[in-house]
Amino acid sequence: MRRRLINSTLAVVLVVIAVFGVSLVIVETRTISNSAQESVDSEALRLISVIESRLLGAERINPGVLAEQVDDDRYALVKMDGRAPIEVGERPSGSVITATETGEHGEKVTIEESRSAVTREVGRTLMIIGAVALLAIVSAVLLAVRQANRLASPLTDLAETAERLGSGDPRPRHRRYGVPELDRVADVLDASAERIARMLTAERRLAADASHQLRTPLTALSMRIEEISLTDDPETVKEEAHIALTQVERLTDVVERLLTNARDPRTGSAVVFDLDEVVKQQIEEWRPAYRNEGRAIVCSGKQGLSAVGTPGAVAQVLAALIENSLMHGGGTVALRTRVTGNQAVIEVTDEGHGVPADLGARIFERTISGRNSTGIGLAVARDLAEADGGRLELLQQQPPVFALFLSRMAQPREEPERPVR
Repeated sequence: MRRRLINSTLAVVLVVIAVFGVSLVIVETRTISNSAQESVDSEALRLISVIESRLLGAERINPGVLAEQVDDDRYALVKMDGRAPIEVGERPSGSVITATETGEHGEKVTIEESRSAVTREVGRTLMIIGAVALLAIVSAVLLAVRQANRLASPLTDLAETAERLGSGDPRPRHRRYGVPELDRVADVLDASAERIARMLTAERRLAADASHQLRTPLTALSMRIEEISLTDDPETVKEEAHIALTQVERLTDVVERLLTNARDPRTGSAVVFDLDEVVKQQIEEWRPAYRNEGRAIVCSGKQGLSAVGTPGAVAQVLAALIENSLMHGGGTVALRTRVTGNQAVIEVTDEGHGVPADLGARIFERTISGRNSTGIGLAVARDLAEADGGRLELLQQQPPVFALFLSRMAQPREEPERPVR
């Protein structure tokens, strides 16, 4: 590309020089020739005037007087009636410029000048024009090289950026080149890089969230299937199969919820639901896991509450909090429902050491964990809560108290607080 730009620029300059240079040479040659002819004509006219004035004054005309009126490099021939011709200077050889003037008394003056002077002047003019043309060509080459570098280097850089995007490196380079068209291409590539980076981040986030959120229902489903394989009691098989089907439904709901949040985190399918049913379902699901660890999980608080949200999402949030307490907490885990203003609140607490002081403000950030865990669970739980118009907060660090706030649907008659069970 550089070579093409240089060649094209040089070709344009050469054409311009050829067109205007030849025209200028022709014009200057004619101008110099005309100027030389006019100078000889003027000298012949002046000489005839001197001769006439001397004739009128009866003054003597001799070669010495006439030589003072003629340039040294010119030849003059004066002819007068009844007198011998007078010659001034040396007659030039070769091509000459001639001017002849005739006076009122019959005198005749001829001035001759060699064309070599005109030729030398034309030669000097051609040298000047040639030097200017050469300077123009050199300037054009330098300008063409500069423009070629200015255009080719950004294009090479943009090609490298596009290649990097294609190879899976979506980092925008934020380079601009001072050329509007190239800067526009750079803007588009940077925007594409940022969009690709967001897409890759979303894909990685979806994969991480899916692996984390699907782990619990898959584990529970595996436990139910194991129970079915170890029993011969039809009633037990039927009960465990029913529970397994419930786990499959929850698993399906988790997958749909993850895909919905991946497309648009603000998209929700909020409905009015019974909060007691979601809390009860989570207690029953996690009780075997806590029993295996020698711990208990209980619930208390106000009964008969209805909230606005997505039951599956609320169940996932509670599951994340309960699992967090199982992994990082200690003692009995308690779920307590209460009312504050127009919101229903579910608090999850345990008797462990709580959240470290240095992690309190960042506990909901991804990859933040007090132990060797992924640090994804609480971040996903917060996103699910916000997608339903609720919020998830850490009310107390020691002992830890997490609270899920949901919009509340008031009931005609609310039941009193349930006892701890």
